[in-house]
Amino acid sequence: MFRGVTQINLDAKGRIAFPSRYRERLSSLCDGNLVVTVDRDHCLLIYPLSEWEDIEQKLVRLPSLNPTARRLQRLLIGHATECPLDGNGRILLPGPLRSFAGLDKRTVLIGQGNKFELWDEDSWTTRRDEWLAEGTDAEELPDDLQSLSL
Repeated sequence: MFRGVTQINLDAKGRIAFPSRYRERLSSLCDGNLVVTVDRDHCLLIYPLSEWEDIEQKLVRLPSLNPTARRLQRLLIGHATECPLDGNGRILLPGPLRSFAGLDKRTVLIGQGNKFELWDEDSWTTRRDEWLAEGTDAEELPDDLQSLSL
């Protein structure tokens, strides 16, 4: 499981270095083979290859005549790019993906269990503050979250 928030600088070549606490896990889980794709919130999603392959198979099986399913396939599969970890624990993020997420120098890596999200630091701070200000009313929660205790 990947968890936590880490500030990471994007280098001049468009690379990020994964924190050392994740490197061994990524090496054993997927031999350092990662897949990066876009998210509707204008951040990047970073999956170990094995996790991505499960999701990709589910996406491929969606009905191609359903417009929502096609949009998801086009966005997620269409932008999916294999980005292997190098010997220093870095991945090179392709220019179009950096541009999509508005990544410049300061980024934030967010562990999300089976994947990571990579955000521009200012965008992350703004969105996080918006989400915290929104709060959550119990009436708005889906039924499967009503019984969750934190």
